[in-house]
Amino acid sequence: MVNKGPNHLSSTFAALSDPTRRAILVRLSQGELSVKDLAEPFSIAPPSMTKHLKVLERAGLIARSREAQWRPCRIEAGRLKEVSDWVEHYRRFWEERFDRLDVYLKELQEKEKKHARDK
Repeated sequence: MVNKGPNHLSSTFAALSDPTRRAILVRLSQGELSVKDLAEPFSIAPPSMTKHLKVLERAGLIARSREAQWRPCRIEAGRLKEVSDWVEHYRRFWEERFDRLDVYLKELQEKEKKHARDK
């Protein structure tokens, strides 16, 4: 089940807060993997891996399916796009602040140069 309410960004960030879950997403960004293959590089018990996958799935970051004995997991990029869009707003905010700071610093430098020439 995917969390579709107003708190979906919160559940996404909560899921991303764990380094193991972020590493799982990195691995899935290369393509679908079975749960067994996905768990391979991690030194965690299978029940712990299942819990991580459930958190990612509830947050809408991955999807799991079943094809005979193979249980592939794949990344769901839509939620990551929402995070990117949210962060983008703040990136623009800080860029505008830095641009204003840059203008201010250039004005100060010009004043200092003028002051040094007037001496």
